[in-house]
Amino acid sequence: MATGARVVGTTMLVLVLGLGGYVAADAYDVAPGFVTLDPVPAEAAPFPSAPAAAAPPDVVPALGDLDEQVPEPASDPVATLVDKLANDSRLGKNGATGVVVADQLTGEVIAERRSTAPREPASTAKLVTAVAALGTLDATTTLTTSVVRGSGDQVVLVGGGDMMLAPDAGDAAVVNGRAGLGDLARAAAKQLKLVGLTTVTLRVDDTLFTGPRTSPGWDEGDLNMGYVAPVTALAVKIAATKEGVPYPPRSADPTIAAAKIFAQRLTEAGITVTGDPARAAAPAGATVLANVSSAPLPELVHFFLEDSDNTITEVVSRVVALDQRLPASFEGGTQAVLRAVTRLGVDTKDAVLADASGLAEGSLLTPLTLLDLVELVVDPAHPELRSIAAGMPIGGLTGTLGDRYLSSDARGLVRAKTGSLSGVKGLAGTVVDDNGRQLVFVVLVKHEKETGPFGPRQAIDEFVTNLHACGCTG
Repeated sequence: MATGARVVGTTMLVLVLGLGGYVAADAYDVAPGFVTLDPVPAEAAPFPSAPAAAAPPDVVPALGDLDEQVPEPASDPVATLVDKLANDSRLGKNGATGVVVADQLTGEVIAERRSTAPREPASTAKLVTAVAALGTLDATTTLTTSVVRGSGDQVVLVGGGDMMLAPDAGDAAVVNGRAGLGDLARAAAKQLKLVGLTTVTLRVDDTLFTGPRTSPGWDEGDLNMGYVAPVTALAVKIAATKEGVPYPPRSADPTIAAAKIFAQRLTEAGITVTGDPARAAAPAGATVLANVSSAPLPELVHFFLEDSDNTITEVVSRVVALDQRLPASFEGGTQAVLRAVTRLGVDTKDAVLADASGLAEGSLLTPLTLLDLVELVVDPAHPELRSIAAGMPIGGLTGTLGDRYLSSDARGLVRAKTGSLSGVKGLAGTVVDDNGRQLVFVVLVKHEKETGPFGPRQAIDEFVTNLHACGCTG
């Protein structure tokens, strides 16, 4: 027993000494463990913030919510302003004026004069195409220009409706020039070299759009003055032949002009192009070598509304027509946009469109039809259309209203689509009155051509300024 006790005691002593040695080793960080003789570390500092970081400000919407507590204008004071405009001597002796003013919140008409009579709308007709496009098409829609293999040594440049191609590199920061022919050529050249094809003949396919390239309702002067270009399935910078002027001369054949530039870019990329470009349809199922895409549809609509660009309006109307499986032509485009807005609840009973842009003579819209369109784009139930309201010219600041309302108290508070032809003036949009109530208005004026544009325009702007200043609560 004594021997066994000594053995057990010796074993325990060894274990204790061994454990003490391990603890000591752990304390000196020689062996792994939780014991240490190092000093207790200081408490960790809080996670650092970036020097410039700050809480983001509240997002202010482009078109804020309306205050329902602001009093609605009374009918009589607004009617007085309407009558004053209709009798304004600046509209000429035989001036015929259609006017309607409504409250944006309620949609109720406050005052009107001849608002159901069809009148020539000029460029206010572009609102039809804008609402039709964004009210029925996907906002991600773009226009794609492609290069495909043809037969033999042919390559085919295929237009997808983009008339705002850049002549070389595209620029993601702009609308007019977003997609570049140079980018397209270099990408296509890379693919051609991979298969050993370095000499090609170039064909161009612009069959996406059909019918005449110019409207029979356009004056020859409209083309000569650069107000519009022949409408084709592809063009460089809206077929402008000169830069830096508001209405540049336009190419007579935008498709071939674009094809020649593309041939030049192919040559610069190491592909020899034999002969001159010529029209030919791309083979069905052809191999795609490269493609580039335009800005998305809302940006195209914003562009033609702000600048009142006739050509791009016609292009977008054809995109609406294609969506409805109608011909991408003047007739198909006008039919398609009217059909689209009718489905959205716009009264188009007396509406006639000679073209989609309002440039051609013969279009007729009532002020009430235009009122329906403006009320749609400011209706919170149609967020897909809000970019139209935000994209319309702003008085004294942007687009075709940039040089108007400069000395008016309504500057910055008027958003409206302009319209101007010889003998026709129009304005359709919104204005905030003196109490902060937002009003929807439409003015269409038919005046003597001899009166000139400035008097009628001043009369309309004075009317809208008076609406802003009115308050008109009784």
